[in-house]
Amino acid sequence: MHPMAFPLHRPRRLRRSAILRDMVRETTLAPSDFIYPLFVVEGRDVRRPVTSMPGIFNLSVEHAVAEAKQAKALGVPSVILFGIPGHKDARGTQGYARDGIVQRAIRAVKEAVPDMQVIADVCLCEYTDHGHCGVLEGGHVANDATLPLLAQMAVTCAQAGADIIAPSDMMDGRVLALRKALDEANQGETPILSYAVKYASGFYGPFREAAQSTPQFGDRRGYQMDPGNAREALHELAQDLAEGADMVMVKPALSYLDIIHRVKERCDVPVAAYNVSGEYAMLKAAAQNGWVDGERVMMEVLTSIKRAGADLIVTYHALEAAKLL
Repeated sequence: MHPMAFPLHRPRRLRRSAILRDMVRETTLAPSDFIYPLFVVEGRDVRRPVTSMPGIFNLSVEHAVAEAKQAKALGVPSVILFGIPGHKDARGTQGYARDGIVQRAIRAVKEAVPDMQVIADVCLCEYTDHGHCGVLEGGHVANDATLPLLAQMAVTCAQAGADIIAPSDMMDGRVLALRKALDEANQGETPILSYAVKYASGFYGPFREAAQSTPQFGDRRGYQMDPGNAREALHELAQDLAEGADMVMVKPALSYLDIIHRVKERCDVPVAAYNVSGEYAMLKAAAQNGWVDGERVMMEVLTSIKRAGADLIVTYHALEAAKLL
């Protein structure tokens, strides 16, 4: 065949060696990309495995501090804390109590690892006895009645030392309510990372075991987004930005890579994505069965989330991936 019949540009030339592939790689991961979730419970010396999430535990405060120290040593700059109280009630009062479990955990982590960025997840689902993300009126989650309670939680978490407040409840208007409450409490420098685009997903199942937050009736489709909607995500994004969100999050990640990409193109603030519990559990199960190379697929998954446009990735893989990096 005549030489000119071959292409002048052969992409394989840049794939010939590992060093060359590393040099021209478009998307790279670093431990600083990760946010590591921790589930904190009452008691002492508690390190209880979450059966559906191999390698993840319910942790008493001192063990949560130890995990935060390990994360920091591996170059992971941030943890996001979820609290599971000893007592739950209809209004989720332990969520916004000054001495609540998550507030105590925030103080302990900040005292032990001062330069760790501690994110407080703000939602009532772990703290209510009915498992919904707000207070109930007539059997339904009452949006406006929930906002003051979320605002109280944001303030007590910020006062405990949280560096970032992350509302995940999906109540309308909650970013503005939290921003006003934080400013009035002299916490005006505390940024808000809004779960701006959070879908009503089947991928949350293992999280609900870990956080003991399964709804006692119904589901969350009345306030979380329909998985079939994309334009609505941009509407939610615009609303949260207008209300004062400093950063935004898309949740889940893998089935919503297109949404991450759209959000990234539409806004100029940092974009996070939550590599959620079901995504983690599926990968771990496949790896344990020998069906996939767990480490390789984990890194491929995380790379795909960043390639789609996420600046930050909330992931249960954080420590494992940081060790490889």
